Amino acid sequence: MNETLIILVLITSIIGLLAGGVWVGLALSGAAWFVMEVFSPRSAGDAMAISIWGAASSWTLTALPLFLWMGEILFRTRLSSDLFRGLAPWLDAIPGRLLHTNVVGCAIFAAVSGSSAATCATIGKMTIPELKKRGYPDGIVLGTLAGAGTLGLLIPPSIIMIVYGVSANVSISKLFMAGVLPGILLASLFMGYIIIWALLHPQQMQYERTKMSFVQKIKASASLIPVVILIASVLGSIYAGIATATEAAGVGVVGALLIATLQGDMRWSVFKDSLMGATRMYCMIALILAGAQFLTLAMGYIGLPNALAQWIASLGLSQVGLILVLLVFFIIMGCFLDGISLVVLTMGVLLPTVQAAGIDLIWFGIFLIFVIEMAQITPPVGFNLFVLSGMSGKELTYVSKVAFPMFLLMIVAVFTIYYFPQIVMWLPNNVR
Repeated sequence: MNETLIILVLITSIIGLLAGGVWVGLALSGAAWFVMEVFSPRSAGDAMAISIWGAASSWTLTALPLFLWMGEILFRTRLSSDLFRGLAPWLDAIPGRLLHTNVVGCAIFAAVSGSSAATCATIGKMTIPELKKRGYPDGIVLGTLAGAGTLGLLIPPSIIMIVYGVSANVSISKLFMAGVLPGILLASLFMGYIIIWALLHPQQMQYERTKMSFVQKIKASASLIPVVILIASVLGSIYAGIATATEAAGVGVVGALLIATLQGDMRWSVFKDSLMGATRMYCMIALILAGAQFLTLAMGYIGLPNALAQWIASLGLSQVGLILVLLVFFIIMGCFLDGISLVVLTMGVLLPTVQAAGIDLIWFGIFLIFVIEMAQITPPVGFNLFVLSGMSGKELTYVSKVAFPMFLLMIVAVFTIYYFPQIVMWLPNNVR
């Protein structure tokens, strides 16, 4: 059987269906059904039923809609305005001053949302008007926000970590642990860039600082306490081994409902909109996962993963060579596919190769998320770029250009975790 022909048929089928406006999940299922009917003696209908049921009935996936709902509830509360009020007094003394609210705000909101686009939209809604009012240049505001918004994928609880954990059959709790230090690393790189930029452009930082006493700063930050407690409860229960990711997600939902109620934001419309928003998002993700599971099974039956693994092995690449090839591959693919589709489309094919190269699947998950983060700020399918373009009224090309330094910093972070893998593996290996 000619593997090259099969790959061409498969790719053409997927592109053709997507170009025709077919939903991603259905396009994957349709392409899988076609190649199985043509190239495999196995009944495509039976395989589809078994694989889709297996993808949909995983208990681990229960955490996904719960974390989505938690983020949707908090998205509709006063959390965004509370974040700015609470963070601004502490960041005003650092070079770059209130620009750091983009990074720190995104890092905090990432820990309760799990979504890059939601993080970018929520924090952007808060910081863009405030920073523009204070005279900060549009370029640095939008650029740092585009980069920092991607922390929603890396800092747990992350939606895409759950998707990867299910696809690669690895512990979601360990993935959550593995994402903490790389998340801090990336946030530190972004803040470092802001500090250097501020020192190089002092003429653009000429505004009056708000002078507040320590007590006033504490009072201003009091509104952040419920959110900090919620984050600590969710992640602490996982890291302490008290709860699974799914159980912690339940704790997160209850905590988010409680915060919204205590803040006076919980109304029937908020409850209904948050529930429907989470439902719509989960249905989209579940359909993609089901289609990808069937596609993975179909590729297994026609022997594509084996053929690809043998081809890559025949290249004689070192481990670092394989990582470089995968980095370029995922960056290119990320220009056209969203993160979830990218994960579920490629895992079935690439995981045997990654394992054969001796790469830890937990580490590879974090590497993959870094690369998907880059995809969030690369045109033409960079979700964060679209979000910020719509919020700021700037052209997509302009937002892409000002976000490019953040893209380069992510590449720096990838090579940092490669040469210092303990940044990723220390917590999963030492916390039981």
